[in-house]
Amino acid sequence: MSVHRLSGRSLLAAAISVALLPAATQAETETLGWAAQSYIPVIEVIGRSENSVARQTGTVIVIQLEDLEIMLPLSTEDALRRLPGINAKSEEETAIVSNIGIRGLAASEAKSLVLEDGVPVAPGLFIGNDRYFNPRIQRVERIEVLKGSASLRYGPSTIGGVVNFLTKTPEDGLLLSARLGSFDTREVMMELGGRSPSGEASGGIVATHARSDGFLDRGYEMTDVMAKAGLEIGERQSLGFKFSHYENDANISYRGHLLGEYLAGATNNPAPDDYYLTDRKAFDVNHRLDLADRTTLKSVVYWSEMTRDYWRYDVDTPASNAAGRWVYRDTLTGNNRSFERYGAETRLSHGHALFGLENEVEIGLRALREESNDTRIRATRASDRTGVNDRHIVDSASSVAAYVQNRLEVNDRFAVTPGLRLESYDQKRVILTDNNATASTSNTEFMPGVGATFWVTPSAQLYGGVYRAFSPASNGVALDGLTDQRLEAERSTNMELGIRGLNGDFSYELVAFRMDFSNQVVTGNSDPNLSQSNAGETLHQGAELALGYEIAGGFGISGNVTWVPTSRFETGDNRGNRIPYSPKLMANLGVDYRIGALRAGLFAHHRGEQFGEETNRVDIPDNAAGGIWGGLMPAYTVFDATAQYQFSSQLTLFGAVKNLADKRYITGLRQGIYIGPERSFEVGLRYRM
Repeated sequence: MSVHRLSGRSLLAAAISVALLPAATQAETETLGWAAQSYIPVIEVIGRSENSVARQTGTVIVIQLEDLEIMLPLSTEDALRRLPGINAKSEEETAIVSNIGIRGLAASEAKSLVLEDGVPVAPGLFIGNDRYFNPRIQRVERIEVLKGSASLRYGPSTIGGVVNFLTKTPEDGLLLSARLGSFDTREVMMELGGRSPSGEASGGIVATHARSDGFLDRGYEMTDVMAKAGLEIGERQSLGFKFSHYENDANISYRGHLLGEYLAGATNNPAPDDYYLTDRKAFDVNHRLDLADRTTLKSVVYWSEMTRDYWRYDVDTPASNAAGRWVYRDTLTGNNRSFERYGAETRLSHGHALFGLENEVEIGLRALREESNDTRIRATRASDRTGVNDRHIVDSASSVAAYVQNRLEVNDRFAVTPGLRLESYDQKRVILTDNNATASTSNTEFMPGVGATFWVTPSAQLYGGVYRAFSPASNGVALDGLTDQRLEAERSTNMELGIRGLNGDFSYELVAFRMDFSNQVVTGNSDPNLSQSNAGETLHQGAELALGYEIAGGFGISGNVTWVPTSRFETGDNRGNRIPYSPKLMANLGVDYRIGALRAGLFAHHRGEQFGEETNRVDIPDNAAGGIWGGLMPAYTVFDATAQYQFSSQLTLFGAVKNLADKRYITGLRQGIYIGPERSFEVGLRYRM
């Protein structure tokens, strides 16, 4: 992992500066074609050509490797929470389970699409359980975030937008990295890369092993191995291969502390014998072919298999209420699930001259199949993790999708991009422990959209669009009670209007957005055969502002503010209430300093108050029989300080202090109170051979 030199601009400014390079530079880069990019092809959401940001009709943020190296995030969510519009509801410091919400959408809801190298990472896009896998930050070198109409072409659940984690391609040679930190955290990482004498074939391995006692004694042991290889076939064709294996045994649970424990400053694991065991294997094959100077075909075939065993001890509620903490019985339940997914996707882009103007059309096709195997094992402390399977459900879904969009350059300042996406999917549920009882449903969604960009000046660009997005109801909702609940997908009409620009050392982006759900799925219908309904209209609207300025003397400052005054239920019993896990205000501020071989950063993150559930109750339950776990979580601000020093081209030393003021705060509510990590320290080094 080499240390590169960046200006002191914010992450946003780094994206904008790419967008606003002179036209001559843009044209020169475009003529280089795929050879100017990584020799291991992958599906990128933004792209790396000089004008890729300027071509997007939606908001764009790009986090580079250099930014990750100075942030020193503990997880992908730790990096994402620093960006405008994104709220992370952390359940523990390394974010083994994914919980993010974008632009007023509740964190932990499947309304924003998460990809790794352009491939979906959620175990189930249509069958549910989207939160069970979260890519490890150690394998990531670049994060792309795309919101607005430009996200339409990437799949379902793009209401909030698309997050794409791009994985590392190891450089030639060997890089070793080690990190020690609070909670007895120990991590070692190796990156090994090389290429053939001709340079046409290359490959490498990124391997990480980490273990920790964890904050609140929620320990884990994690191994993550990724192998990548690429092959250039002639001058216009390339292949890429990636295999990954991830394993994590974590002493975590869905239970937090009871109110009395939290107020007394508890530092123990509230569920010391619960375990969350994850194992995932995945394989991708990418192909890129330049058919002509302005015609490119990109394809990917992918497969993944994942198991998630979740062992939880049952609670003795009366004893818990008497003790003021969770008291557990000797009975143990294993909610154990496995998932398999395979899919194929291809994208054709072609430049043409319709109406005598510059055009680029993109056409995409995708086929996807996913299946889950859900078992519930009843065990005891004496017969640990073995017992009777009293619930065995198989969920499956098949889908096909197609999209087309055409970017029309009306003149050298104005471009418009209409598009259309179609998703058709079938869902099926079989309960093997109920004599193979079966139910199925199907749905087809049409999602039109249009976006535009306009150069107000050579250094300021207006952009915006309107599009229809959707999130499918999962099998467990759509086929609840083995009855077709007649649920359509959750649909939202999204609008966005923004301006981005770069003027010398000053960069900015301001965008207003609106997401209007016509039928957000809610629960609690009185009809016993229709336990879900499409009666929940919701409205989300607000604005994001991001600024960056490079100050003299090696200092740079950057910041962003997200303001979501409206995020509410429009119909139903909760009409007028605010969406849970949707703060009105979030903000980030960063100060960057560099002199010679030293680079340091001071970061502040603020999250406003937010409700824990739909009724907007203010008080937090004070006992184990609290019913719906909700309450109003107070606002908080935390500060982090990081630094790195490059002794030579081979050796870099880095360190961080997280939560400098040792702020005690609540991150979430779910069967108790989730507490944010206390002040922690870490130190490490990178050495390249």
